[in-house]
Amino acid sequence: MTDLPQVRGKLLREEALAPFTWFRVGGPAEVLFLPADEEDLSDFLRELPAETPVTVLGVGSNVIVRDGGVPGVVIRLAGKHFAEVVIDEEDNQIIAGAGALDAAVARAAANAGLAGLEFYAGIPGTIGGALTMNAGCYGAETKDVLVSAWGYDRSGDMRVFELADFGYTYRHSQVPEDIIWIQAIFQGRSDDPAAVKARMAEITSRRETTQPIREKTGGSTFKNPEGHSSWKLVDEAGWRGKMHGGAKFSELHSNFMINTGEATAADLEGLGEAVRADVKARTGVQLDWEIKRIGRP
Repeated sequence: MTDLPQVRGKLLREEALAPFTWFRVGGPAEVLFLPADEEDLSDFLRELPAETPVTVLGVGSNVIVRDGGVPGVVIRLAGKHFAEVVIDEEDNQIIAGAGALDAAVARAAANAGLAGLEFYAGIPGTIGGALTMNAGCYGAETKDVLVSAWGYDRSGDMRVFELADFGYTYRHSQVPEDIIWIQAIFQGRSDDPAAVKARMAEITSRRETTQPIREKTGGSTFKNPEGHSSWKLVDEAGWRGKMHGGAKFSELHSNFMINTGEATAADLEGLGEAVRADVKARTGVQLDWEIKRIGRP
């Protein structure tokens, strides 16, 4: 790829992406762009040829980068500028950058005595990802606390979305897929900080005892089909702890895939597809991926 726009941030060619993902697998980005700020991002998108593919990567907690790498430009909103969290005490609102960790937003809300965002303590991603997929856990979702958000489209134009514009359903949004989120506003409610922190601690403890968070994993592999639990379908099909190359489903939680140390992206995706086919053959139930797969095989 030649003649890329001038930027104030960083443009890195053939940059390894595996270190940026929780699974630690996958090939390089043809170009990795780390914008200096939102103006740098907007200017870059405006000048980038329309035919150049653009992929956004957060902290890589819920993604498999395929072994062939990612064509075009991968954009990562790294650094404090994109991760700022501000509390609006007058309106009990939390204003968070798209690069902020969900858990950091939960902590900031708790410290300010704002309830409602405790569930973010159990989600290992960023606010940008949470907006895209209506992230949630333990009975709460992004749609329950979001007020509005804004970002840039593929042409570099700013777009603002109110909650109703998202059309949120389970792990899905109707917002155009090319939006690169910059910031979101969430509504909290006043509460005793100690009580909020206690609920967060309970969520964190529950996650640590039921999920393989110390492993090279990627969170929930499959969405829960209506009327079913994915972990139970995987477990009943006999895939808990069963190896597939260097990949397996966790013995602790059978909806979490693990890179045991030598897995390729093909091992992980192949395992997921094998389980999907087996569960469909056994039960007639279709498991849909919750983990995003990007790039070339």
